[in-house]
Amino acid sequence: MINLADLKENVESGSFIALARALTLVENDIGPSYQFLKSLNIKSKVPVIGITGPPGAGKSTLVNAITTQLSLQHKKVAILAVDPTSPFNYGSLLGDRIRMSKLFNDPNVYIRSVATRGSLGGISAKTLEMVDVMKASHFDLIIVETVGVGQSEIEIAGLADQTILVLVPESGDEIQHIKSGLMEIAQAFVVNKADREGADLFAGNLKKMTQEQHRDTPIFKTIAEKEIGIDSLLNWILSKERIPNHRKSLLLAEKAYRLIQARKMSMIDRKALVKAIDTAQLSEKFNIYSFIEEWI
Repeated sequence: MINLADLKENVESGSFIALARALTLVENDIGPSYQFLKSLNIKSKVPVIGITGPPGAGKSTLVNAITTQLSLQHKKVAILAVDPTSPFNYGSLLGDRIRMSKLFNDPNVYIRSVATRGSLGGISAKTLEMVDVMKASHFDLIIVETVGVGQSEIEIAGLADQTILVLVPESGDEIQHIKSGLMEIAQAFVVNKADREGADLFAGNLKKMTQEQHRDTPIFKTIAEKEIGIDSLLNWILSKERIPNHRKSLLLAEKAYRLIQARKMSMIDRKALVKAIDTAQLSEKFNIYSFIEEWI
C-alpha cells in the first residue's frame, strides 16, 4: 500500500529515492497516481529548459556540459531524457545512463529517461506529469532533452519555458526540412561541433534567417565535447527572463488539453489492441475503420 502523504513529503523534501518512486508511479499509472499529482505543491517558478534538435547534433553531450557547470555552481539539476519508444514493447530504445554516465554519481544531479509512448512530437502526457513531479522537489533547473525527430512546435513549447534548438554545421542542407514551427519557437540556437568546417558560415546563415523573420534569436557556437562555448550559453539560460504571461496562459491551456486527451484515452489498452488486430486482419474482409468502430 502506497502512503501518498509520506511519498509527497519525501519528494518535496528533495529525496531522490522518493522522487524515483513517484516518477515510476506516475509514468506507469500505478494505483493512485492521479491523486498523488493533485496533492503536489508544484513550483511554477522552477525553469524548464527544452533542448531539441536532429539526431547526431550532440544534444546529450551539450546537456552533460551544461549540467556539469551548473553542479559546480552548487545548483541542483533534474534531467528528463525523452527517448524513442519501441513499437513492439513501448519501452525506451536508448538509455540515459549510457549517454550521461559522467553525471550518474553527482549528488546535485538527478537523471531519468522516459519513452515517447508513440507521441509524434516526442512529448507524451506522461512527460508533462513527470516534469511536474520534478517541479515539486528541490531543483534549481529542469532540463528536458527531446528525441529530436519531427517535434511539433506546440509539444516542446508547451512544456519548456525556454527552448534551445541544437544543430551542427552539416545541418545546412537539412535546415529547410526542419519543421518551420520548431525554428520559430526556439529562443536560442546552438551550433554544436563548431570546430567543424563550415560552422561560421552556417551560423551566419542562421542569423540571416532569423533577421528575415524579424527575430533577434541568439546563436551560440559550442564544442560540447570539450566544454567550449558553454559559459556564454549558460549565462543566457540563467539570466533569461521566464516565459511572458500572455503566452503562458496559451501554453497551460495546451497542456491541459493534452492531459485531458490522455485521460480520455487511458481506457485503450494498446497491447490488447495489437492482439485484436493480429486476429482481425486475417480476415479477407478486414477493414480498419469498421474494426475501430467495433473496438470503441
